[in-house]
Amino acid sequence: MPVVSRRRFLSTTAGLGAGLGAVAAAGGGALAAQVEKSAKESSSDLRGLPAGWRTMKKLDAHNHVMQGVHKPGADWSAVERTVEAAKILGIDTLYCSRPLTGGVMASIEAVRDANDSVLAAMKRYPDVIAGYCFVQPGNGKDALEEIDRCIDAGMIGIKLYNQFKYSDPAVFPVAEKCIELKIPFLGHSAYLTDPKTKEAQPRTSNARDFGELATRYPELLLILGHINGGGDWEWAIRTLRDFPTVYLDTSGSVLEDDTIDLCVRELGHRRLLFATDLTMEGGVGKILGAKLTPEQREDIFWRNFQGILDRRPK
Repeated sequence: MPVVSRRRFLSTTAGLGAGLGAVAAAGGGALAAQVEKSAKESSSDLRGLPAGWRTMKKLDAHNHVMQGVHKPGADWSAVERTVEAAKILGIDTLYCSRPLTGGVMASIEAVRDANDSVLAAMKRYPDVIAGYCFVQPGNGKDALEEIDRCIDAGMIGIKLYNQFKYSDPAVFPVAEKCIELKIPFLGHSAYLTDPKTKEAQPRTSNARDFGELATRYPELLLILGHINGGGDWEWAIRTLRDFPTVYLDTSGSVLEDDTIDLCVRELGHRRLLFATDLTMEGGVGKILGAKLTPEQREDIFWRNFQGILDRRPK
């Protein structure tokens, strides 16, 4: 079967991309059926794509609810567009968080407020949206209690941003709570090389920080977020050769041709988890465009992450 590049996927799905843009402009709703019909009609023209790519099961291990939607009168338009895009691209479940970004040492009240938005989205779209609990480790005991609250409400794991490096002892109690509950720990990552960005985000964790946490807690279900999310991804992949218990999610807006293939060559495909981090069309395209067997593609699209979720007893 010919392999399609991500560039070709993005160009041959131009009609689908235009449809997503139309959904965004109109706020979703009634236009979705028209867009889906257009996508189905154009699918026969996507030469070089694996047969049945839209119906392949897909679990998006890293996505977001970016708006506060838990209060009366909330604007649901962004969430609606994300759900519609998932439907068009054949993504079965979106595993979402709402992190407080910018390195802000958020209060526990702000953290709870963010998580309540994800819980509201889970309630509104129970068949599509699942949740990660965002925590800020500096909140100490309150952070651990927030994890319990969110997991009891149906969330599946925790999400950290860049408030602390993951090699910092402040993060250790959160890791231990994840081990206790048998839930995944998804962490924001980047290997920053630009001095200005490093100065602005001094606590962003790179692959070495993930490796230090994994060495301390080899039983932790640790996921390095968005291998294509920023900085030197080749360095990150090669660094993780020394830390075999760390998973990588495939998301990120950098759509370099060789990323997935390099991951498979250096680390094996079992450690890769399909994800988009809201770069949804490109996120699907990079898996379709990689040099994978059908079984490897399915493992990355859903089986590997399902194996992590199955660690926690029902």
